[in-house]
Amino acid sequence: MASLLEILSYNLKKNRKKSGFTQAQLAEKVGVSNHHIAMIEISRNYPTLELVERIAGVLNIEFYELFIAPLSTHKEMELLHKTVAENIEQVVSKAIEKALTEKQDKLR
Repeated sequence: MASLLEILSYNLKKNRKKSGFTQAQLAEKVGVSNHHIAMIEISRNYPTLELVERIAGVLNIEFYELFIAPLSTHKEMELLHKTVAENIEQVVSKAIEKALTEKQDKLR
């Protein structure tokens, strides 16, 4: 299991990139050095809670999102399978309904 710092580091980097910021741009917006952001992203430095709040604000996310452990590949695949299965079931059900309706309309 990943440490809290590793989870924070992963989520910080992922959300920073998703927001389109470089480390330098994020650092400037939250008032710290580029080096400090880099050290957090490689799990070398712990940020203060105040800094975590500022980072979350700049990234337009809730601060707790930086501490949520990412899903394992296995869990992600299970969720994907469930979603695909549900979507296929809906598509097939609608197609059957449509075919039955069209057949009934032709018989009338």
